[in-house]
Amino acid sequence: MKVLAGDIGGTKTSLGIFEVNNKANKCQVTTIFEQTFPSGNYGALAEIIQLFLKESEQYKLSCALSNACFGVAGPIQDNRCQVTNLPWLIDSGELAKEFGWDKVTLLNDLQANAWGISALAAEDFVVLNKGETRAGNASIIAAGTGLGEAGLFWDGQKFIPFASEGGHTDFSPMNEKEYRLSEFLYKKYPQHVSWERLVSGMGLENIYWFLCHENAVQPPQWLAEAMQKGDAAAEISKAAMQARDPICEQALDWFVYFYGVEAGNQALKIMSHGGVFLGGGIAPKIIKKLQSGTFLRGFTGKGRMGHLLAAMPVKVIMNDKTALYGPAIYAAGPLNQK
Repeated sequence: MKVLAGDIGGTKTSLGIFEVNNKANKCQVTTIFEQTFPSGNYGALAEIIQLFLKESEQYKLSCALSNACFGVAGPIQDNRCQVTNLPWLIDSGELAKEFGWDKVTLLNDLQANAWGISALAAEDFVVLNKGETRAGNASIIAAGTGLGEAGLFWDGQKFIPFASEGGHTDFSPMNEKEYRLSEFLYKKYPQHVSWERLVSGMGLENIYWFLCHENAVQPPQWLAEAMQKGDAAAEISKAAMQARDPICEQALDWFVYFYGVEAGNQALKIMSHGGVFLGGGIAPKIIKKLQSGTFLRGFTGKGRMGHLLAAMPVKVIMNDKTALYGPAIYAAGPLNQK
């Protein structure tokens, strides 16, 4: 079955036409045509869809599409979503009417990622913690432009992904330095300091500027210029991975630790005996840092419950198509979808 699928994020929007086949609970997804657009350059998702469909026609790749599904970075209510980091209101009914589709579904972006896991192979993962393979719920957490979280309920035979906005729960400092970080962030975000303010692209920037403040230093000129010209978080991460600046290294280490802390918080709430997955665009780029032990120190540091976390498998999703595979699988109506 051919479907249109999309991954709608604050930084970029990816759309694709996919062929989906289900084979004994394993989904096979084949890309027919795919494009990525800078989200901030457009006023609405419909503008991007129109450009995409026009381009697919030009390359004679259009097909009789009747179903579409979009993973959207934001909460879905009544088939509508106000995108968290974009001024877009997406209404599935309006999209179906405008483009003449039978059905348009909106999924939370991490719920969409969770659906996509069923299309992945062993080589699409890097294992951070082997753990113990057990039947049970699973969880997925992804740092990118924001912080996404979702769960996978194990019903005894299959996983059923469900949405969450756990990334917007309260950050909880655990020591004096973290309390100073919290105070620093409350000056910037007086209404609420969530985990997303630390475990995301903006989070890495926030941690970096706090450490500059804490150490009474300014970014070196080469870094300040690079941050001003490009993606500041990416430049901080790059400088840290290349060991070019000690403050950047400290910031990335702390970011990885907090990533582990919140992944552990989520895993405890869901009881993720079936596994913990790290998605998003940041994790594959800092995989060596994630493998250093800092992430697992934060993940398992739960006092009396530490042994539960230590037994949970933890894997990084390395396939950047997962966020598109999930909506495609859902739109096609997988065998394990209710």
